[in-house]
Amino acid sequence: DGQHWLRRPTILKLQFLYFIVKVRKEKKKPITKMVHIVKKKVNKFKRHHSDRHCRVGESWRRPKGIDSVVRRKWRGQIKMANIGYGNAKSTRNVHPDGLKHFNINCEKDLELLLMRNTTHAAVIGSAVGKKTRAAIVNRAKELDIKVVNGAAKLRVEEDSQ
Repeated sequence: DGQHWLRRPTILKLQFLYFIVKVRKEKKKPITKMVHIVKKKVNKFKRHHSDRHCRVGESWRRPKGIDSVVRRKWRGQIKMANIGYGNAKSTRNVHPDGLKHFNINCEKDLELLLMRNTTHAAVIGSAVGKKTRAAIVNRAKELDIKVVNGAAKLRVEEDSQ
């Protein structure tokens, strides 16, 4: 059995369990500062032979042929997408402002962010009109929710005389 050292009550075991509890408590803290997001792979995975034929699109498809050199992972071929290329869970879907973005289309949608205003920010949809947008921005100020694009489409035009 690989975990026999956990059965014995030792100082090492207590330190290990304290570390786990400490890490779990730290994970629940909201991310509020600027976040440096480290991505394992920045460019997209391209489909095999998408550069050779116009009929083959660039969006990734897993190669399934019996003789496929990409599926067999030969040297010098393109890399296949797999779970190891995933980004860190703590910074996944987090924007550089330190918040996760949530789309808002009406004033009522802001109530979903009421308890998550430290971890999420509102993004008003592009199809939302001027009146609804102004109402959303005012309601967000009351609820202390950050609106990323709050100033968009609300600019006052200057009268030329």
